[in-house]
Amino acid sequence: MSPIRVKVDGGVAVLTLHRPGKHNAFTRDMGIALGEHYRAFDADDSIRAIVLTGTAPAFCAGADLGGGASTFDSPDAPEFSASPVFPPAYELRKPVIAAVNGHAIGIGLTLALQADIRIVADEGAYSVPQVRLGVIPDAASHWTLPRIAGMAAAAEIMLTGRRFRGPEAIRLGIASQSLPAAEVLPAALEMARDIATNVAPMSAALCKRLLWEGVSGGLDAAQTAQLETDLHHRVMGTADAAEGVRAMLERRTPRWSARVSEEWKPIR
Repeated sequence: MSPIRVKVDGGVAVLTLHRPGKHNAFTRDMGIALGEHYRAFDADDSIRAIVLTGTAPAFCAGADLGGGASTFDSPDAPEFSASPVFPPAYELRKPVIAAVNGHAIGIGLTLALQADIRIVADEGAYSVPQVRLGVIPDAASHWTLPRIAGMAAAAEIMLTGRRFRGPEAIRLGIASQSLPAAEVLPAALEMARDIATNVAPMSAALCKRLLWEGVSGGLDAAQTAQLETDLHHRVMGTADAAEGVRAMLERRTPRWSARVSEEWKPIR
């Protein structure tokens, strides 16, 4: 049985972590499969947004601890990586929404931190508890979390390893919405469908890349402003720039024509 379930509808791809008997506990095979789907959907122009969720009632309970005390033995595989999903969601050119519909512990939460937008469940339990297990946080969370939530919140979450619920995830700045668990996926799908329909795919790809480049610390305000100007030159005068205005004035759904897979160029 595949550890990832896939559903595509209306330009939205839904990837569901699926190990229901283990609360979707993360395995190497799950990471490989997730990366493969990410790559495939990033190259598919018919996919405009991606939703990552888990088979209820959990999102992902963290690493599979079936190995007991030997779970975190020294890795003997040369390909071992503490970032086991490649590419990470923040490197994709499509918006990725994490519909965190239940508990997200350890790598369950650090994977969600790689998404662009997070919606969490009120009653879910969330933590990055690796320091309580004798190891350290993973999935580039030492980079994502301080940039999403700020250094103070990141230090509290990562250095204590404590658990918190959905409303506190909002206070800590790691999610944009906290809803009853049953409403999380529908809300994420509504947002994804809106993006898939109304957001120009090249505009989304460029905006996302500029957002993550900015938070990486590699750009100051002046450099960001210059890149915004450069990217305006790239999109202004295109068919989609005309179509977006035309569709708004005519009060109809836009018909986007840019093909990110063929027309993409690095932003710098």
